[in-house]
Amino acid sequence: MIKAMRTAASGMAAQQMNVDTIANNLANVNTTGFKRSKLEFQDMLYKHIRQAGSSAMTGTVVPTSLEVGYGTRPVSSVRQFQVGDLSETGNPLDLAIEGNGFFQVTLPDGTVAYTRDGSFKLSQDGQLSTSDGFLVTPEITIPADAEMISIGFDGKVYAKIVGQVDPQELGQLELAKFINPAGLEAMGHNLFTQSGASGDPIAGVPGEDGLGRVSQGYLELSNVDVVQEMVNMIVAQRAYEVNSKAIQTSDEMSGMATNLKR
Repeated sequence: MIKAMRTAASGMAAQQMNVDTIANNLANVNTTGFKRSKLEFQDMLYKHIRQAGSSAMTGTVVPTSLEVGYGTRPVSSVRQFQVGDLSETGNPLDLAIEGNGFFQVTLPDGTVAYTRDGSFKLSQDGQLSTSDGFLVTPEITIPADAEMISIGFDGKVYAKIVGQVDPQELGQLELAKFINPAGLEAMGHNLFTQSGASGDPIAGVPGEDGLGRVSQGYLELSNVDVVQEMVNMIVAQRAYEVNSKAIQTSDEMSGMATNLKR
């Protein structure tokens, strides 16, 4: 009976983490560029009472095994990188990626981080940066006398300078992609960092070599589907209840065995 309780308890703990993951998805339903996570499970060790292929007392070969499992455990939080819907903002510094890739930003310690959040701002020096002040890489500086900023699908940045007829090219935005983006480490602030599982970043010009295009005046919305997450929450809740019922049943059976009288 104790084994059944521990097995069911592992199921309850796993479903609790599942609900935690779903809650985080729902909490970020309005977070720009957020990518939902999905929890994956794996069964645990088994106690083999009789091995398949062993010899029976009758001299025949046992076709199937007799075994009892020890429950389940969460093994992976898989980030789903499907592109979210685009929302028009009209802000010339708002950028969305139509397709694969990440914007690159430099952290205070010099580390390069990656983001799908293109709600950029200007620093005190006119440099393109995130809302937290992290500078976009490669650096783009907007002159103080610029009256209009234009960013093409290919990431080239232009500005109309006061007193000049032709727009001035200010720089080239680059995107980065990874062989395994699900292996990136989430560090909060809508940022990811490279890990040993993600592979090295492959930087390039937007619209080339499998990288998405850049759309000015748009932001990418979260790819969280509220209806689907609510369904997943109901399924997780029912699984939690079933496992708690298994513990209750084991306890009742244990009580029956304890109260047996000759």
